[in-house]
Amino acid sequence: MGSDLNITKELQEYILSHGLNLHPVQKEIIDYNISLGDIKRMQISISQCQFLHLIIKISNIKKVLEIGTFTGLSTLSMALALSDDGKIIALDKNNETNKVATDFFKKANQEHKIKTLIKPALESLDEIKNEKFDLIFIDADKNNYIKYYEHSLKLLSKNGLIIIDNVLWYGEVVNQKNTDKFTKNIKEFNNHISKDERIEKLIVPLGDGMTVCRKL
Repeated sequence: MGSDLNITKELQEYILSHGLNLHPVQKEIIDYNISLGDIKRMQISISQCQFLHLIIKISNIKKVLEIGTFTGLSTLSMALALSDDGKIIALDKNNETNKVATDFFKKANQEHKIKTLIKPALESLDEIKNEKFDLIFIDADKNNYIKYYEHSLKLLSKNGLIIIDNVLWYGEVVNQKNTDKFTKNIKEFNNHISKDERIEKLIVPLGDGMTVCRKL
C-alpha cells in the first residue's frame, strides 16, 4: 500500500516555488504578520492560500463565508479567486486586526467583494441565518468549532463545501499524553466530523491540517 511522502523543509520550498504565485498584497500580509511575533501562527500557510484559490476556481464558487479573519490573508486569497460579482462575508471580533485586513483588501482592489462583521461569530451567524453559501471556511477559536460547524451546515448550499483549519493541531491530535483544552477540543471536533453522515470529508495535510467537507 502506498504512503504519503514525508515533506521536508527543502521539499516544501520546492513545492511552493513551483505552485501558484502570490499576489503582491498577499506577500505584504505575510511580511506584516511576521512582524507580529508568535501571533503570526494564526495565519494560514502559503500552500493553504493556493489550495483555497484553486478550490474556488474549479468549483465555480460565488458566495463565501469566513469564520475568523485575522489580518486577512485567507480572505484575500479567496477574494482574488472569485469572479468580480463574487461575495465574501468575513466574521471576526477584533476591531484592530479587522482594520489592518480591510486596508489590505483596499490595496488589492478587492474590498467590493468583502463584507466584514465585527462581533462574536456566533452572534453574527444568527444574524445571517437566512443566507446561503457555496463555501464556508472556519478558522477561529477552537472551543466553538462544533458550534460553528453545525451553524455552517445550515447555511450551506447543497453540494457546498466547508473547510476547517487546524484539524491536526501541530501533530498533537495523535499525542495521547497531551490533555490541554485546545488539543481536546480539536480531537472532539474531529471525532464529531468523522461520524457525520450528512457530509463527505477528507483531511488534507496542508498547513496545520484542513478538513474538506462536501454537504450531501
